[in-house]
Amino acid sequence: MKDSLTENPDPRHGELEPGVRLGAYQIERPLGRGGMGVVFLAHDTTLHRQVALKVLGSPGDGETARAQLLREARNAAALNHPNVCTVYEVGEADGRAFIAMEYVDGQALSDRLAGTGLPLREVVRYGIEAADALEHAHEHGVIHRDLKAANAIVTTTGRLKLVDFGLARRGDALLVDATTMASLAPAGVTVGTPYAMAPEQVRGGVTDARTDIWALGVLLYEMVSGAKPFTATTTPELFSSILRDAPAPLPDATPLALRSVIARCLEKGPERRYEHAREARAALEAIQAGTESHWTASRSHFTRRRWLALAAVALATLIGATTALDVGRLRTRLLGISTPAPVRSLVVLPLINLSGDPEQEYFADGMTEALTSDLAKLGALRVISRTSAMNYKATRKPLPVIAKELNVDAVVEGSILRVGQRVRIVAQLIQASTDAPLWTDTYERDLQDVLRLQSEVAQSIAQEIRVAVTPEEWARLATRRTVKPEAYEAYLKGMFWLNKYTPEGFEKGLAYLRQAVDMDPADPFAYSGLALGYTLIGHDNSEYLTRAKAAAQKALDLGEPLAQTYVAFGLTKLQSDWDFAGAQRDFRRAVQLNPSIGEAHRGYSWSLQVVGRWDQAFAEMKRAKEVEPLTPLFASDLGWQYFVAGQYNAAMDEARKSLELNPNFPPGFGVLGRVYWARGMFEDAIAAHQKAPIWALGATYAFAGRSDEALKIAAAIRKEKPGPANDWALANVYAALGEKDEAFRRLEAAYKSRHPLMPWIRVWPEFAPLRDDPRLADLARRIGVP
Repeated sequence: MKDSLTENPDPRHGELEPGVRLGAYQIERPLGRGGMGVVFLAHDTTLHRQVALKVLGSPGDGETARAQLLREARNAAALNHPNVCTVYEVGEADGRAFIAMEYVDGQALSDRLAGTGLPLREVVRYGIEAADALEHAHEHGVIHRDLKAANAIVTTTGRLKLVDFGLARRGDALLVDATTMASLAPAGVTVGTPYAMAPEQVRGGVTDARTDIWALGVLLYEMVSGAKPFTATTTPELFSSILRDAPAPLPDATPLALRSVIARCLEKGPERRYEHAREARAALEAIQAGTESHWTASRSHFTRRRWLALAAVALATLIGATTALDVGRLRTRLLGISTPAPVRSLVVLPLINLSGDPEQEYFADGMTEALTSDLAKLGALRVISRTSAMNYKATRKPLPVIAKELNVDAVVEGSILRVGQRVRIVAQLIQASTDAPLWTDTYERDLQDVLRLQSEVAQSIAQEIRVAVTPEEWARLATRRTVKPEAYEAYLKGMFWLNKYTPEGFEKGLAYLRQAVDMDPADPFAYSGLALGYTLIGHDNSEYLTRAKAAAQKALDLGEPLAQTYVAFGLTKLQSDWDFAGAQRDFRRAVQLNPSIGEAHRGYSWSLQVVGRWDQAFAEMKRAKEVEPLTPLFASDLGWQYFVAGQYNAAMDEARKSLELNPNFPPGFGVLGRVYWARGMFEDAIAAHQKAPIWALGATYAFAGRSDEALKIAAAIRKEKPGPANDWALANVYAALGEKDEAFRRLEAAYKSRHPLMPWIRVWPEFAPLRDDPRLADLARRIGVP
């Protein structure tokens, strides 16, 4: 008599009777039917556990369905996360392909909703868990593409688990995924659940990680309201609504912050949504922190580790550590608690803007710069500049890769949410070598207290890492000054535009900074930013340097020493006053206040080079490169210095480094072309200088013996508006042509207008034909060049 556990499945519509066995799995009962098969509760007769068994509808199903099922299994099998259903095995028995998965004992989220929304705490908690699961999937190259309430199970212990990655595709690059919905489905079949489909899915276009972000927004919307954001009586009408309409209004009681998160997830254009699931998760975590009671939130941050850190600080104070505090080392020695490797360098990555409003990017960028500046006040800590950090905005690179590229021990990442006049920052410190979080905290204040908020974040990080901090540095961190919100916003907008380093950016940036000065004449930040802005456009016009000096003096008179104020002072003394010793003092002070400003090291380098202190100049320019490793200007400047020192190979290397960072960088081509003509390679020099300032090309034609072309360049320069920049440019061309009288006439004009580059006439390469003329020595003497 045959065993009652028959191995002959019933072929009717893919249904299997209880007791039937597929391979090692005994069917108990059906759990539900999906788009590609039936899911059964089954017993694993080998490992004696319950599993969910997904089986194709019938043995006659084609290879397309079978391949789809196998792809689902491989996708899901790559994932190992507490909020993702675990895949145990993929197999085949009696012509049926199947997947054995973790049996999740719980209720589908869609059943829990039942036309009503969930409490806010549950919405946020489940949203965080779903976003965390998506982040894990996306990091492994898996896009779900059918995330919906029916594919989310709430377990009996209250945990959310995502199931059914049947429409996902695994790929190496999520944002360049070339798979379209049409290629995944039979002709005439739309892939996905219509109400949760993103606009790009509806159009049959390319899908990527941001498609899942849309679905997360739909899921959050359903949990809040109990309804779907888009509804219609027919699928075509529904698709039309998804493409064109705004979602139906959320309930009035929905918090503004949560509305912003959902709105950003449901942006029609993928480029306007959160790019990473971790950004959405961070936004929800910030909301979660805000919903806790004040006592609970405060207590949650004081973990055992934080209490021990504070105890170490107290012990350090008791034993008279008045010159420095090394919290990490003291904690280890006196309390016996092991700590991670010491942090001596870090980068603050661009804070994520959680407002849902792209127009608020200036605020997030400004807070990133402010936090970087505060941490840079710690002399024992090397902090990568904001300029280099901004290159990683919206990057998909893993944190250890970023840390390696910037040569740092740790990374600070976080998010910022501004709602009205309230600002909240969530920050996390991550060890670069292990990618492990060392510390996380949340801070919230009114906008007028934003400086104190920034200071608190910096102080917390300083306490967490093992770095010496002097009492003077602690004092500089502990700011108590308030700001006028509207003036501070104008200041942030001004710096946002200045940092674009474009003509439009300079114009808008200076306009906003002048507004900030008008709104709050007592704010040193506004004057300091204005001073720095004028120096950025004053490299060939001393009038702007005069304005920079006046603004810097006003900032200093207001009583708060700021690094950028001293950078502006140093540049005006170097390039306009020709007070080289004074410039060196100001640049040293700027470096002391904020070692992460590359422009401070760069200015100091030039002030040293102009008086012949070559080795120190090289060292300082290298420090500028260390704090701003992705800024091409510092590499090209170092190349120029090497060139005038006769170190042509080193000059060539630095020029090429600058062009690796920016393939169209004119100063890099300027150095490269000079090295070529110094070696007699004039055709290569001409090719390079065609991408450099026009006068460099004119001088190169002259050195190559092509005087006619050089004179044409000079004529073109003369047609431009007369002024100091043109006098300097023409002096370069005429000197290279050997027309000394005309060259000196132009140099005298440049001298009278105090052209910013005049201090370098002794070493300027194009003026080599003038060096035996006493008129050059006389000019140098009047400028004060040694």
